[in-house]
Amino acid sequence: MGTDSNRSWQMSGFGLSNLRPVEGKIPDPGPHELLVRTKAVSLNYKDKMIVDGVLIPDLSFPFVPTSDAVGEVVAVGGAVSRFKVGQRVLGQVIADWPDGDAPAVLHRHTLGSSLPGMLSQHVVFGQDAAVPAPVSLSDVEAATLPIAALTAWFAMAEATRPVPGQTILVQG
Repeated sequence: MGTDSNRSWQMSGFGLSNLRPVEGKIPDPGPHELLVRTKAVSLNYKDKMIVDGVLIPDLSFPFVPTSDAVGEVVAVGGAVSRFKVGQRVLGQVIADWPDGDAPAVLHRHTLGSSLPGMLSQHVVFGQDAAVPAPVSLSDVEAATLPIAALTAWFAMAEATRPVPGQTILVQG
């Protein structure tokens, strides 16, 4: 494998039997994009539902699955101002949801759903679709954050908005 080779796991159809390693070229970042070398990936139930064809039955193939990962920025586009080479980052699962109310169609711009996922040695995404990885967490720990953390935050800050005195059940 040369220095410009990028291995990814791609689906050619639904089901684990259609998930295979594929060699390709390392993508070049556009002006507002980051090239990230993936360090750790975590799996969640959403990934299983996508691979099984349950969540997005009209998915286009070939497709790179998974949405949760941590990586290191290895190149930046000329207009990138928020990140530098060497920084650890997480991909923001919903790429067009930096804050505020959730978008009406949650899977429109979502890593590992409508957008290619993180199960690749190198990935490219916009600087606005990345967040710094917590320095207090290892790569393996940080890779579990994107969906789990966003789900917990959404449940607490958007869906329920608990007040002092209320009881919250955390199942896990």
